[in-house]
Amino acid sequence: MALFPAFASAAEPGEPPTGSSEGSRKELDWLSNPSFSTEDALLLHQRATEVANLIPEKSPLIRTTSKSELSGESDTDESLKQSSKKRKKKKKKHHNYKKTKKKTKGDSSSSESDRDTKHIKDKAEGSGRNHEKEGAANLDKKTSNLTSNCFVWLDDIQAFTAETFRIDKKPDPANWAYKSLYRGDIARYKRRGESCLGIDAKKQCITWDSSATKRKQLQRRPERYFTKNNVKMLNTDGIPVCNKSSPSDPTAFIPVFQMEPDDPSDTTDMNPLGIYDPSTTVWLQGKGCKSTDHEPVNMQQTIQEPGININSILMTKVEEHNKKVRENPRDINAWLEFVSFQDELMRGPSPYASKGEHEVRRKSLKLILEKKLAILERAIESNPSNVDLKLARLKLCTEFWEPPALIKEWQKLIFLHPNNPELWKKYLLFCQSQFTTFSVSKINSLYGKCLTTLAAVQDGSMVSHPLLPGTEEAMLAIFIQQCHFLRQAGHSEKAVSLFQALIDFTFFKPDSVKDLPTRGQVEFFEPFWDSGEPRIGEKGARGWKAWMHQQEKGGWIALKPDDDDDDEEIDEDQEIKDKSLPKWHIWLDFEYSREARHWLPWRPDKTKKETEEDCEDPERQVLFDDLGPSLIHLSNPDLQRQLLYSFLQFLGVPCTSKLFPSNLYFAMDENNIFESVLSDEKPLTSVSFPLSGFNSIGHMDTMLRGRHHIGHYKEGEEFIQNVFHVLFLLFSGKEKSNLSICWLQYEISKVVQCLEAKNKKKVKAQGRKSKKLAKNLLKEPDNRNHLSLWKLYAYLEWLLGNIDDARKVFDTALCTAGTGGCKSPQLCSLSLLYAQLEAELLESTEGAVISRAVHVLTKLAESGPYVPYSGQVLSVNVLKARKTYEHALQDYLSKTPVSDQDQVSDANQLVNLVGCYALFQYLTVGIDAAVLIYAQTSEKLEAPGPQKCENTGDSFGIQNFPTALEAITLLHTNLLRFHMKISVYPLNPLREALTEALKRYPSNQSLWRSYIHIQRKSHSASKARRFFDGVTRSTNSLEPWLFAIQAEQLRKKLTENVQRADVGEIHSTIPETGLTNRIVALFEHAVQSENGTHCPLLWRMYLNFLASLGKKEKSKGLFYKALQNCPWAKVLYMDAVEYFPDDLQETLDLMTEKELRVRVPVEELDLLLEV
Repeated sequence: MALFPAFASAAEPGEPPTGSSEGSRKELDWLSNPSFSTEDALLLHQRATEVANLIPEKSPLIRTTSKSELSGESDTDESLKQSSKKRKKKKKKHHNYKKTKKKTKGDSSSSESDRDTKHIKDKAEGSGRNHEKEGAANLDKKTSNLTSNCFVWLDDIQAFTAETFRIDKKPDPANWAYKSLYRGDIARYKRRGESCLGIDAKKQCITWDSSATKRKQLQRRPERYFTKNNVKMLNTDGIPVCNKSSPSDPTAFIPVFQMEPDDPSDTTDMNPLGIYDPSTTVWLQGKGCKSTDHEPVNMQQTIQEPGININSILMTKVEEHNKKVRENPRDINAWLEFVSFQDELMRGPSPYASKGEHEVRRKSLKLILEKKLAILERAIESNPSNVDLKLARLKLCTEFWEPPALIKEWQKLIFLHPNNPELWKKYLLFCQSQFTTFSVSKINSLYGKCLTTLAAVQDGSMVSHPLLPGTEEAMLAIFIQQCHFLRQAGHSEKAVSLFQALIDFTFFKPDSVKDLPTRGQVEFFEPFWDSGEPRIGEKGARGWKAWMHQQEKGGWIALKPDDDDDDEEIDEDQEIKDKSLPKWHIWLDFEYSREARHWLPWRPDKTKKETEEDCEDPERQVLFDDLGPSLIHLSNPDLQRQLLYSFLQFLGVPCTSKLFPSNLYFAMDENNIFESVLSDEKPLTSVSFPLSGFNSIGHMDTMLRGRHHIGHYKEGEEFIQNVFHVLFLLFSGKEKSNLSICWLQYEISKVVQCLEAKNKKKVKAQGRKSKKLAKNLLKEPDNRNHLSLWKLYAYLEWLLGNIDDARKVFDTALCTAGTGGCKSPQLCSLSLLYAQLEAELLESTEGAVISRAVHVLTKLAESGPYVPYSGQVLSVNVLKARKTYEHALQDYLSKTPVSDQDQVSDANQLVNLVGCYALFQYLTVGIDAAVLIYAQTSEKLEAPGPQKCENTGDSFGIQNFPTALEAITLLHTNLLRFHMKISVYPLNPLREALTEALKRYPSNQSLWRSYIHIQRKSHSASKARRFFDGVTRSTNSLEPWLFAIQAEQLRKKLTENVQRADVGEIHSTIPETGLTNRIVALFEHAVQSENGTHCPLLWRMYLNFLASLGKKEKSKGLFYKALQNCPWAKVLYMDAVEYFPDDLQETLDLMTEKELRVRVPVEELDLLLEV
């Protein structure tokens, strides 16, 4: 062996190769080495000894090598060269760590020696090459360099063979940059077992820290419910657990087997008190159950069963659906069920995967839609004339196709079914909500085309298609839909003109044109409309019929116009009051002002010699071409009356009946459905107007500003007055009295608004006008004995604070009413309101037996002449009255109505009777007695059929009154709220009554207002949230969504008020976090619902909420998203002007492009600002 192995191949010239045995012996003689120096050898020995003594044993940079390793490393030159080549290859492939990792794991036992070998081989090979080039002269220099790099050879130091080290003093700069050593420099090994040789097991132990086990633990963390595997597991159906011993009874009890413990000593330690059963004790010891050891096969089967069962269930369902549609391809419901089943099929595991493999499927929406589309196309092939299947197909295609292509498909469908009014409604709503193709003129002409086509079908002039039942009703619904569309787009003049024209066309039609088809009648109507004659609501209106008669005689005689004493109202919007305000603010003020003053169509005043050219705003003039196609023929008297009441509600006059079907949610745009100030203060007599949520004409402002004024300006009030005067000429008797009630209710609603605004001056002024009207109405001969009008007049006096005057009115009305008693509906209603108002004055139920309210109810039951209250009520009279009420109630509950009209009057009478009896029992006995009456009546009225349980407002008729059960429930809840106000009473009975009522009537706004009012006081919101969630899933009504959002917003407001209170440190008692995210989630779900997508009110609330959080970018994105669904709603654009004032010009340009009404152009505003 050579002294310097690295130079073994460098033989001197003339010497034989070193492969022979002689050569090796010669090399062992160090004296023959020419490069040897005695001084160098001593110096090297001394240095190695010092270093070995100084460096500690456990240094990470020093590695111990054995004699066999050193000798084995330098055996052959061949292995050195091969190792060097491998090292170079590994350096090239260093970036691909995973491949090298596998190799090192495969040979981990020799990894340590390999690394040292490679290092020495590289050095040796390099030195050998240098020696060949430079010869023996440079050999001394290289050898001294090597020895100075601290390579220590075993042959040199015989004394320290026990511990020999290799020392590397070359610094690694990577250690300064990184926290730890490079992983490739640390040897890897596999440890078998956790034991260690040579330690005393009783006194010593070793804890092995392994990074591999930590990595495995991190991977095995428990997964959350939303992870992919758990979602998949939750979507699968569970397997019912049952006792195998009794398969006949699936709900049999599964016993826990008793176990005998193995070690009694352990048991006493674990169970010192002897209170655990054996199975629990075994579990505490950490031992398993015996039965689990004996049945590993069964356990495995149960693990595998769910997947197999789910697959088999899904396969069975697929086969069933296929069988249904194959055997009966005409069954439309079967096809639609098969389409909706595809969602369930995609949620579970694939039923087509083989038993041993789990197919990993990406839940692609497009895949589901394509499957559904294929099924629907098969269904349409079997049923080519079915509309429902085609509609379902079009609904799916909205995900794939562009709007122009969709509109073409819709046009084909309408062309095939022009007589289907429901299809027309859907088509109109679709076109109305397509932002890219939307413009007001296009949609208005489309409404005209729709009504013209349906009128042709109704007349019989379209021979190809028969008249479907309910077409006339649907035509009126589409007409009202068109008027609301124009109102929301800002074209209020056109909407008012449409109503004026149709009322004239319906009620003042000359006899000479009645036999003509609708289009022929319209042609005769056009000359009257363009003649300049006064129309409905204008002063001196006589109607189409009178005009035709006069034309036949030779025209009107020109009369000298009366000089109006009132000065013309000055337009306040011609000048800017405060120019320091921002431009957007001034624009909103101007726009609102003109909207409120100029909603009537402009007509040239002939007395002032005005012409059409004198109109400053041409948009205020309405041409006959805009409304002629929309005129329809209404032959049903109920529908004719409904047209009138719809017009009155459109003007802001509240009517008793709910006139709008559920598909008019897109007309909801006013945030007044949550306002209930007066009903909170006076729960018994709260006034609920059916049309809350809809903006009346002339009131269009942003969400934050709200209404500026109550009622209308002078011109508008005169218009409403003229409308009533014309309608009074049309009707007589009961219908005329109903119109009088509507007018007085309108006046009361204005007083209520003034009271809620807490403006005493306005209340006084409005009260004077309202009382004057009420007295004038009661002076009419037909109305003198009309108790409903007397009731409203007395209520008006009560609201104004004139309680003594109101009592006199009530007493006068009751004295003149006669002796009808409980059998008179009007007398019952009057007595109930009087008693409720008196009961609200009571501060507690003590002494209520001798109150004026009990006196009124007792006199009603006696059926005798009314005597005013004198201060006492006899006990005998109270007992008699109780018996009378009881018998009267039993008679009404057992009565069967003959006709629909009788049913309505009987329902109203029953409600009033139950209200009187319950209030009487409450005042004389207590709350429990009153609740019992409501409970008994509700049980009787709860019919087995679904017709009474479902009152979602889908029917569209004049007799669509709230059912008796709904009204009685409202009385019940109001009484409970009143009782809780004046005394201590648990909340649970009221909550239960409201939840039961709301499940049955999910669209009743009064009940929802009461519900969120009581829930607002509750500490925990979880019950209310569960209830809201349940109702929203079970109904299509939008009210549950709106009130759920309102409840959360009230809760958020309350929490913020508590946290912002300046009272030092706050420990919040309302543990609420994430309310903002919850409200956003509710909004997102609501706007995705069928009725919520196109509801402007919902989008306005959402936009207002995001803007209140200060999220401007998100709010702007939401605004454009809202426009995609409701591009016709002008209020959305006005809200955007307030939230994004910098984009005023952009918003107005968008409104102009879509042809929405802009009453104040920016150019005009700039001119006014300059002036």
